[in-house]
Amino acid sequence: MMRLKNSDPVVPLLSMRITILFTVAIMQCSLVLADSPAIDTKSEIAADNQWLGFQNLGRLKVDDARLPTTWSPTSGIAWTSSIDGYGQSTPISGHGQIVVTSTSGPNKDRCHLASFAIDSGKKQWQLDFDNPSPFEITSMVSRAAPSAIVTPVGFIALFEGGLVVATDAGGKVLWQHDLIQMYGKIEARHGLAGSLEQDKENVFVWIERTVDPFVLAIDRASGEITWKVPGLGSTSWASPRLVQVGDRQHLVCSGSGKIVGLDSKTGDRLWEFDKIANNSSCTPVPVDKGKFLIGASDGRGETTSGEAAASNGLMEIQQHEDSSFSVDYVWQAEKATCTFGSPVIAGNRALFVNRAGVLFQLDIATGKELSTARTSAGGIWATPINVMLMQVILNKALTAAHFWQR
Repeated sequence: MMRLKNSDPVVPLLSMRITILFTVAIMQCSLVLADSPAIDTKSEIAADNQWLGFQNLGRLKVDDARLPTTWSPTSGIAWTSSIDGYGQSTPISGHGQIVVTSTSGPNKDRCHLASFAIDSGKKQWQLDFDNPSPFEITSMVSRAAPSAIVTPVGFIALFEGGLVVATDAGGKVLWQHDLIQMYGKIEARHGLAGSLEQDKENVFVWIERTVDPFVLAIDRASGEITWKVPGLGSTSWASPRLVQVGDRQHLVCSGSGKIVGLDSKTGDRLWEFDKIANNSSCTPVPVDKGKFLIGASDGRGETTSGEAAASNGLMEIQQHEDSSFSVDYVWQAEKATCTFGSPVIAGNRALFVNRAGVLFQLDIATGKELSTARTSAGGIWATPINVMLMQVILNKALTAAHFWQR
């Protein structure tokens, strides 16, 4: 085990940058992008130096690990570059650039989409937009939380204020939508956080607002609305994720007490599962055709560890002779839970990190607990990343990490 920790007093001043800095190191690796229902990276986008969206659109594995194992304000950092305002989204990488989103102003008045050269950090371009629905900044509301995606021609970004923007690789706006103007105001507890998902034709936008939530499919090229269907009617800060089921793809959306599968081509609701709790933050993680890992927290300690763990596990979508679908657990964890980060796959193991930073290793096929260990990172908010034979786990302040040797 290697430990990474920074207690330098200037760290809080750099916290706005560290997400970009650590991501630079990851982006300079060669990513292993396995076959996936979301996007054919071999034909659409060059595979090297890409991080295509939130959780790399379900591919949480990095090869050729040239990452620092220690860092400070003066070491282990490739470059630094300031951003306007504040951003909670994942930096994405494509077309030789790192692209980030942020908001600025006391009421998140402005939305920013900025590009930086991956090798130097030099700003390439920046687009600035008025926020369609300004909202006073507090520590309890999202601030540019949804992550953008890389497309074959450029980027698409979503801001929680209701703005969706598509650009080419040079920052030229191709199309944009004001969802407030189209579908009314967006109000949600703590704001929206769900990021974008995509297939070869559409980008998927999940607006789980308090009243009249909805899911959109938007044509990536033209910006035309392909379909719009109701959302879950449940609290969620998770992102939609595509799961391959036979010859079709299900858009899986997880909200507190409910998981729903939508037909990616039509938006039709194919199945619904409600024997789950405290699953409002973890995004489903594809494992194999029809299978995905789901994570859930212990709430705020109001349930026992066993009751909370039972919502964590491996799920499978099955098609029946009448062409209908259902979903259920293949196995359920006995002790393992998550917090805001999702579980991940590491070879033949499923890894869960709980609120206290305890790492659980479970057999991916059976759910049998193989080991537990308390990490040095403490409380975990981010989803871990597989880096060759290491598991990189960042703490919620991005001031310490745990490198677990597999």
